[in-house]
Amino acid sequence: MRVVISEFISLDGVVQAPGGQGEDNDGGFAHGGWSHPFFDPKVVGGAFDGAMSNAEALLLGRRTWQTMAGAWPERSGDPFADRMNSLPKYVVSRTLDDSDLTWNNTTRIPGDEAVARIRELRDADGGDVLVMGSPTLARTLLSEGLVDELRLIVMPVLLGGGKTIFPDGGGLHTFELVSTVTSDLGVNVCVYRPAAKA
Repeated sequence: MRVVISEFISLDGVVQAPGGQGEDNDGGFAHGGWSHPFFDPKVVGGAFDGAMSNAEALLLGRRTWQTMAGAWPERSGDPFADRMNSLPKYVVSRTLDDSDLTWNNTTRIPGDEAVARIRELRDADGGDVLVMGSPTLARTLLSEGLVDELRLIVMPVLLGGGKTIFPDGGGLHTFELVSTVTSDLGVNVCVYRPAAKA
């Protein structure tokens, strides 16, 4: 299976709380919902739908999983929501236990087993394992070289700080640009894959 990270991201690399106010105020973050002015159904919506249509499972950090588990189950009847709800889901957490997994088709991956278990997922047959949000998890996956595709939906806005997916440990990770599409509102949807090692 391929591990694919898909993120709404600002020009200064922030991925925190694109969905709405109050989604994630950690660190005093005050710009929840910052992606909304740049959303268009064709380019941004199409990028999101494209990532979901190839997904055979979702891989999420605890906080992102809890946010989605609180929203998606009640939205049945919409094709996108039905797909979200029916896909197998993996949540990486040190604090949840199995009794907390109220969203159907969810399997918990203990935090201290995450890298090994995700390596096993990548070695299994199947399509894409899609990561959305989950900045701590995404940073770990990038640091460990476990990302097969990086889909950045780059919004033309500076947020001045917030959570990022990019590792800061000094490691060099080279990617190649596979495709880019630009919306009328200036959003760049960029797809990267790890560059072949010489």
